[in-house]
Amino acid sequence: MSAQKGSEKPASKTKKFGKGEREIPHHTQKAKKFYPAEDESKPKKVRKSIKPARPRPSLAPGSILILLAGRFRGKRVILLKHLPQGVLLVTGPYKANGVPLRRVNARYVIATSVKVDLKGIDEKVVEKVAEEGYFTREKKTDKVGEEAFFKQGEKPQKKEVSSARASDQKAVDKTLLTNIKKEPMLLEYLRSSFSLRAGDRPHEMKW
Repeated sequence: MSAQKGSEKPASKTKKFGKGEREIPHHTQKAKKFYPAEDESKPKKVRKSIKPARPRPSLAPGSILILLAGRFRGKRVILLKHLPQGVLLVTGPYKANGVPLRRVNARYVIATSVKVDLKGIDEKVVEKVAEEGYFTREKKTDKVGEEAFFKQGEKPQKKEVSSARASDQKAVDKTLLTNIKKEPMLLEYLRSSFSLRAGDRPHEMKW
């Protein structure tokens, strides 16, 4: 009996006010008098599951791509490897057109029909570059003080590339350049930048 009484919900009372009636809830069912001043942020429920990115069939390793956005837009680069979530690992090579090893979103490239032979490239170097923490910036240990900030007439310090990155770039470019030089006019094709003029129809072009 005691268990049943504990499980029962407290009943509300009905009171008459003039001609009408009003239901008054039990004191345990009444709203709280105190509310937080700021709304508590609740995490948004995401029902959609993250699906693995499916690369386009034209984006095969070794194919030459045209970059459509970013610092090197209009440049032609060589696709080395597919990374997760639709990201591509590309290179210029750096000696050919100044584009270093970098990651590019697959949505902002145009795939061409021209391909470069990737034979002879050290796969260990490519795997090392494709790692998740390879492109993270190093944290600065020394902070700029007020005296250095207000100094005038001094040239700003140039960003120094780490020796490990430079050696990886040279290792990839060395084999790529030897394969590129075997094909006539391929080096000049990579050096040239892509641009559209008035009257050009990109949807009718053969890439």
